[in-house]
Amino acid sequence: MTQPVTYIDTEKGLERLGRSLADGDIAVDCEAAGYHRYSDRLCLLQISTPSETFVIDPLAASPAASVGPHLEDPARRVLMHGGSYDLRLLRRDIGVAVARLFDTQVAASFVGEPAIGLQALLEKHLGIRVAKKFQRADWARRPLPREMIAYAAGDTRHLHRLAAVLEARLGDLGRLHWAAEECRRLVRSAADGGGDAPPPDPVTRVRGARRLGPRGVTALREAIAWRDRIARSRDRAPFRVASDAALLETVVKRPASVEELTRVRGFPRRLAATDGRSLLSALRRVGRMATRNLSPYPVSGKGRGRPSPEEDAAFDRLNAVRNEVAAKLGLERGRVMANHLLRDVAAAGPGTLAELGAVRDVRRWQVEVLGRELLEAL
Repeated sequence: MTQPVTYIDTEKGLERLGRSLADGDIAVDCEAAGYHRYSDRLCLLQISTPSETFVIDPLAASPAASVGPHLEDPARRVLMHGGSYDLRLLRRDIGVAVARLFDTQVAASFVGEPAIGLQALLEKHLGIRVAKKFQRADWARRPLPREMIAYAAGDTRHLHRLAAVLEARLGDLGRLHWAAEECRRLVRSAADGGGDAPPPDPVTRVRGARRLGPRGVTALREAIAWRDRIARSRDRAPFRVASDAALLETVVKRPASVEELTRVRGFPRRLAATDGRSLLSALRRVGRMATRNLSPYPVSGKGRGRPSPEEDAAFDRLNAVRNEVAAKLGLERGRVMANHLLRDVAAAGPGTLAELGAVRDVRRWQVEVLGRELLEAL
């Protein structure tokens, strides 16, 4: 039987929603506009109970007062699929912090599913085929077509059944507490803003930027900032204004005129005509800058420098242990323990299980599953 879907874009509708969220698990998903718009703001919120689905327009009516008490109730379990980003979106845009999470993507990874995307899991376990038509739709458009609303509802309406299947398999394998620990970490990470780390230097996101000299890197930063200003003013995703590759090619070619800019590979001709002069002016300023004022490609702040030969040897032994355990468990190697964590363990050189568990980001379930083997390898 198909669940009814209710579209809510009024405060009155939200009042009814609050009354409809009875006890039990609540399935939640979010749609943002980052693929099309400058801002990745929350544009749609989907909530399903076992019997009904609600698709909420947060651009028209704020759902915080209606859904917040339910999602923030530690006695209620919130079902999500790949919820890391959505948890942060809910916290940032409507001030709601999920208290208790069951992530079906996390669960699928712990039972050894070869494909952990929602569509693959629904088809495999529930025989449900979901169309991909609106995967990259502009969720900020209004009014939303009825078929887009129906598509959005599909992201939550089946999660209760999928969660039950995966939870049963986790229980059979004795891995329920593994998934629970990972879900708690996701909730904590969203609650503290993911650590609120400063944004990375934008040039580090441009493939090929590392090969540029200090003047080229400085020019690329100026080009990225120029694109960002245009994207913000037009409410368009920056890559839809001009691609990274086009900006990098512009910096390398150093066009002297708008006409030359139009001949740069991949650079939009209309953009060159309307805004090219301001970009060329910025690049000329960089060309005149004193060398001491240039800012080269950033040196990575991660890690402890180059590992010693002893650490490299220890990593190789730990890697072999992790790979063997992963094969026995039928799990992806990175799911059992990521390489960067193996590096941290090799550097820390713990001598006891307690010391291993104290290494940053090492999980309790990892200590349980392969802790003794790792210590023996050290």
